Amino acid sequence: MDDYNRWLMEQTEEFIIDSNWHEVTETFDDMNLKQPLLRGIYSYGFEKPSAIQQKGIKPIILGRDTIAQAQSGTGKTATFTVGMLELIDTSVIQCQALILAPTRELAQQIHRVVLQIGQYSKINCHACIGGTVVREDIRILEKGVHAVVGTPGRVFDMISRNHLSTQHLKIFVLDEADEMLSRGFKDQIQEIFRHLPGSIQCCLFSATMPPEILKLTNDFMRDPIRILVKKDELTLEGIAQYYIPIEKEDWKFATLADLYENLDIAQAIIYANTRKKVETLSKQMIEKDFVVSFMHGEMDQTQRELIMKEFRTGSTRVLITTDLLARGIDVQQVSLVINYDMPTNYENYLHRIGRSGRFGRKGVAINFVTESDAQFLKDLEQHYNTSIEELPEDLSNLL
Repeated sequence: MDDYNRWLMEQTEEFIIDSNWHEVTETFDDMNLKQPLLRGIYSYGFEKPSAIQQKGIKPIILGRDTIAQAQSGTGKTATFTVGMLELIDTSVIQCQALILAPTRELAQQIHRVVLQIGQYSKINCHACIGGTVVREDIRILEKGVHAVVGTPGRVFDMISRNHLSTQHLKIFVLDEADEMLSRGFKDQIQEIFRHLPGSIQCCLFSATMPPEILKLTNDFMRDPIRILVKKDELTLEGIAQYYIPIEKEDWKFATLADLYENLDIAQAIIYANTRKKVETLSKQMIEKDFVVSFMHGEMDQTQRELIMKEFRTGSTRVLITTDLLARGIDVQQVSLVINYDMPTNYENYLHRIGRSGRFGRKGVAINFVTESDAQFLKDLEQHYNTSIEELPEDLSNLL
């Protein structure tokens, strides 16, 4: 990792919010939720709220503006989903909730969670994302929905063309706000804010709190509740982490092929840092008769959806991808994550390997570490107070 990136991470570390809300609600039953919503929560598979859910759901239900600093994998999607569903009045067909996310995949993932948790609440929710047919968006929005989950570009387009009415919005959620602003959505988000009712409740979720986000909160939020889920509350628990020292970049593929032949993999995600690397690696694997699929941000939406569907249903067991897939995508069966390339920052490491052990499920992460990655590995262990050991020779009990 170069000096600039290390400096950037050190600067980002300073921007940690102070919690001003310490109330904890230990069970979903104690949250006084509507019965259809409670039923949806339990049928989704939740039993006990995670740390962010225990702290974050109640202030949202109370109608308070809320800032939560929490990573993916901690259950934050369900935090704002449950709060939002409790507030929506489904007896009227009006758009009352708007959620923005930085990627199409994350928006679709949130949309699925809303529909599943809200399945008994008669919720009508639409995913409004780029890469889909605009006419279809217009048709659905004009017919009427209770909630919209989307990416900033398409949502702003629908608002500015008067197809998405903001008149009855009660709650606005900005998810992965740090990622949003780093992707250059800032102007669009501010334009969307200008179209929202003055009384709207704003909820902002972010892994880190750079100055731009804190400025946004000052501009648009009223006396917000602030919740910090500390690093030591984040879960790397249940994920066994290993590294394989690799002398030369060129030796990575042989190492992967060897690993693949010696492990009984149910489902795995392999991360590489560039689109070109993803495509090259996939081609090499297919030439060796390994069944894999791959995905990156330059594919069109239809392709990406098809690949994710194949992976979710298990017809593809190994998915090679960039960090596009690292945030917010929860594939239940993933037991192994391989970092073919080490990520460029600490947050993405957690986002990546969080795929393998969410909500207490066991998982294994294997990191390919070249000489230039060695210092980053040490820094990473220190940052998360975790231990990453060299992969043992006997792999029989690994998965």
